[in-house]
Amino acid sequence: MTTHVDFVGVLFIVWGLLTALIGVSTLALGFGAVAVLATTDRSGGGELTAGLTAAFYIGIAIVAMLWGASHVAVGVPLRQRKAWARLAALVLGAGDLVLLPFGTALGIYALWTLLTERGKLVFDESLKSEV
Repeated sequence: MTTHVDFVGVLFIVWGLLTALIGVSTLALGFGAVAVLATTDRSGGGELTAGLTAAFYIGIAIVAMLWGASHVAVGVPLRQRKAWARLAALVLGAGDLVLLPFGTALGIYALWTLLTERGKLVFDESLKSEV
């Protein structure tokens, strides 16, 4: 079961990096909308549209970068068998379930790995030598 926990940790790190990369690219779209806003003629309705688009993309980008960073921040200590990382991974894995299709697969695998009795034993300090 320790190899499954290690693999979940690696998947969390990879998923986090990819999500953060998506966040950075979405941030570029938001900055593009800000550039359109800066060059828009003030007489038309383009100002409102560009402003809403910029706010939407920048908001999504911030959420994606935070979500990705949280996965990396949990994936590393998860591989080090930190008990708090198991609980954080369960929370993040449950949230990943709604992110079809890859987040759902990661969430199911993380929950399956970390909720089994053998998965719990990996993080139990007193029983670590028996696993």
